[in-house]
Amino acid sequence: MKISTLSRASAILSATLVLAACSHSQEGLSTQVAPGTAALPVLNADEAANYTAKSYLAFGGPSVQVQQQGWTPVLAKTDGVNTPYVVGPKKGVDGAEYTSIQQAINAALSQHNHGEREFIKILPGTYTGAVYIPAGSAPISLFGAGNSADEVVLQQGLEASVAPAAYRKAVNPNGEFLPGDRAWYMFNQCASQQNESIGAGCSATVWSQGKGLQLQNLTVANSLEDSSDAGEHPAVALRVDGDQTLLENVHVLGRENTLLLNTSDINSKPVTSRYTRVYVHNSLIAGDTDYVTGMANAVFDHVEFHTLSSRGVKQASIFAPITPANVPYGYLVIDSNLTGDKGFSGQGAAQKAQLGRSVDLGADKGGYSAGQTPNGQLVIRDSQIDGSYNLQQPWGNAAFSERPFSGNIAPNRDLNDTGFNRLWQFNNVIAGLK
Repeated sequence: MKISTLSRASAILSATLVLAACSHSQEGLSTQVAPGTAALPVLNADEAANYTAKSYLAFGGPSVQVQQQGWTPVLAKTDGVNTPYVVGPKKGVDGAEYTSIQQAINAALSQHNHGEREFIKILPGTYTGAVYIPAGSAPISLFGAGNSADEVVLQQGLEASVAPAAYRKAVNPNGEFLPGDRAWYMFNQCASQQNESIGAGCSATVWSQGKGLQLQNLTVANSLEDSSDAGEHPAVALRVDGDQTLLENVHVLGRENTLLLNTSDINSKPVTSRYTRVYVHNSLIAGDTDYVTGMANAVFDHVEFHTLSSRGVKQASIFAPITPANVPYGYLVIDSNLTGDKGFSGQGAAQKAQLGRSVDLGADKGGYSAGQTPNGQLVIRDSQIDGSYNLQQPWGNAAFSERPFSGNIAPNRDLNDTGFNRLWQFNNVIAGLK
């Protein structure tokens, strides 16, 4: 897909997003009734009361437990902010001091001597290349200066199967990452691998391990797009490892594994000694296969999830949480729209997408171990789901172990019983087919 086409697609989907906030109430009342079925478990009102943005965002951070202070996401104001870090297509035009976002990040981190937030303003344009923010950095705000998110595009076209040599050539052709740079270890971690391929995590266009990252009014894309076939081609647009990450009016575009929400950086062992929290608001995420995945704790509030059929994948799906078995909170989707393109929703569509599946990371086929293997947790509530999805059997078999989906519909059920899946719905409106 050419970038001009990518931008047009982003703009079209953005127009759909504008309607998302009010569409739920316009379409009527939910017909979902607890406990649902083993294929489609539904929470009752008392159960759903445990799954709010406040409860999710209070859990995690320094350790895998409830934090007394919790976390209330507050977007840093960028209107009128005076920052020396301005990125533009041409240096010296409209105040641009840098033509590379990574250059601006490196400068901000090298000159940073205090704990205050650093703002990096990005002028309208398309910026090709990796953007890395290391652990231990100051809180960073990357904000687009355009009138809409699709006017500022951060993009790169890497996939998991790329060899380290090809990665080095693509990501660091002009010495964007050098020994001594704060983010050098991130580049070197991927570039110096002895494996045949770099893996999904290293394919990210934007990769942040820093706490307090804020992205606003921009697009992050993996531009591999439809240049890949219908097979498995993980290609991450945005990877987040750092706690307290906030996305506001951000478009995250790709196909497989578009958004990777991780829980650790290279200095965190074991990986569950801390639990990353992410809040996504008024944004758009598009893809086709497990395109929202990872082990983090994430709240999606007024978000458009748009599933694409253009690659013709065998089974399209949105969510692929990798929630540790001992953790009660994974993903929460509230007041959002779950849509698909005409390949799923149009008249005569040959297939339907699924809402998601658990990722039984570390388990071979048939190897799921209750209480040990991750058991993805997700609640979709107070949202609208269109006819693009298999509404009677919305959840697929788990990745890796191929564990068949099984929802708990027993009386007085334990919502965290590891003998069952933890993928739930509550009070969702099912839109009519078009």
